[in-house]
Amino acid sequence: MRTPEFPPTVADVVTELERRYPPAWAQEWDRVGLVLGDPNAPVRRVLCVVDAVPETVAEAIEARADLIVAHHPLFLRGVSSVAPTTYKGRIVHQLIKADVALYVAHTNADVAEPGVSDALAARFGLTGLLPLAPPAVGAPAHGAGRGIGRIGKLPEPMTLAELTRHAAAVLPATAWGVRAAGDPRRTVRTLAVSGGSGDGFLAAATTAGVDAYLTADLRHHPTSEHLATGGPALLDAAHWATERPWLDDLAVVLRETTGVETLVSDLETDPWTVHAAPPAADDKEPDCEG
Repeated sequence: MRTPEFPPTVADVVTELERRYPPAWAQEWDRVGLVLGDPNAPVRRVLCVVDAVPETVAEAIEARADLIVAHHPLFLRGVSSVAPTTYKGRIVHQLIKADVALYVAHTNADVAEPGVSDALAARFGLTGLLPLAPPAVGAPAHGAGRGIGRIGKLPEPMTLAELTRHAAAVLPATAWGVRAAGDPRRTVRTLAVSGGSGDGFLAAATTAGVDAYLTADLRHHPTSEHLATGGPALLDAAHWATERPWLDDLAVVLRETTGVETLVSDLETDPWTVHAAPPAADDKEPDCEG
């Protein structure tokens, strides 16, 4: 660990990040690692964010952070320009002008143990954790409890309705909130969770035999077909809310291993900003004739 007089460099922090979240664990389509920044630049303060967007970049600059560690990649596809006339180009220019480096840990942090879904599982007090979707034998991330999502046992059984209200209370607040699919009276003892978009793992949740599965970005038809074929109940939370808990763990890791000051962004970057529930039955005006 470096001292305040001799702070770690961007390269030092990257080394620690990649020791814990090796880039080889990322999916082939993913783009993780150092996006921009001088590897030899000193790092005294790090801001941990889910998304590198103009609002969190402004937050980093105001906080005088030297490095942003983001969960979601800024670039997933090749580009031919980072001109400031483009949305992402403006972000790049703002970071370079402010001398703020940017690093991304995405699906490699999703499969890590502990990783994104471990932090999500901790919000529910789940015990006996197992990966929902372990990497294939021979894959770089295979073994040691790693994989997408987590399966565990709740401290106490709840009905689906109770668990949905509990999820809304223990997850970061968003306009999206938490919605559920299934019998509200269904008893839930075992729960699977997966941070981020998780409808690709509906079959894994069914195979695991859990009572309910919580993730984000669930779609109408896959959800309907999943329930019709006897799958577990589903809880759909905001994407940002399912990944924000990991930032706290990330901040502790960087603080303890590199000695940098760490900040966690609570700026909600979920795109949904308004939610309106229908009025309760008792609040509806009675039908009138004539």
